[in-house]
Amino acid sequence: MNEMIRIPQVRLVGDNMEELSAAAGQEIKSGEVYYTRDLLHWAEKLALDLVEISPNAVPPVVRITDFNKFLYEKKKKEKEIKAKAAKTVIKEIRFGPNTDDHDFEFKVRHAKTFLDEGAKVKAYVNFRGRTIVFKDRGELLLLRFLKELEEFGAPESLPKLEGRRMIVMVSPKKVAKKK
Repeated sequence: MNEMIRIPQVRLVGDNMEELSAAAGQEIKSGEVYYTRDLLHWAEKLALDLVEISPNAVPPVVRITDFNKFLYEKKKKEKEIKAKAAKTVIKEIRFGPNTDDHDFEFKVRHAKTFLDEGAKVKAYVNFRGRTIVFKDRGELLLLRFLKELEEFGAPESLPKLEGRRMIVMVSPKKVAKKK
């Protein structure tokens, strides 16, 4: 900002061009290229700051504004963008390689509600101790789980073994319902 801008010519943008034209004594247009020293002089007359907005552009883009107001608006925009960003929730469901049918159905019902709410579901079979020899049971269990949730969500990948866990992710198909 101000004297820290060392490039001789810059492109001026902004919405206070009438004020600037009055201070400069000539007509100033947004998007035109001006000498930096002239812009600094005009900003000083208006008790404002020359702020560099886009330093990588050729020539760099500047604006004559109150620097604190500029920072405030920038933070406000970033906060607004962050609030609009979709937040993905991941719910986990844990199975053992010897999970019974009743437990399986119970967990599938939970997974369906999670997917209806718009959350992703991470289902995994946890192998403890010597149960690692039953990898095929775990894979069959997860494939059955995916089959049950076909109409509610789509699998992101087939079951894969990571250490002592066989994991599968399911993302919701429909738009999330509001709570």
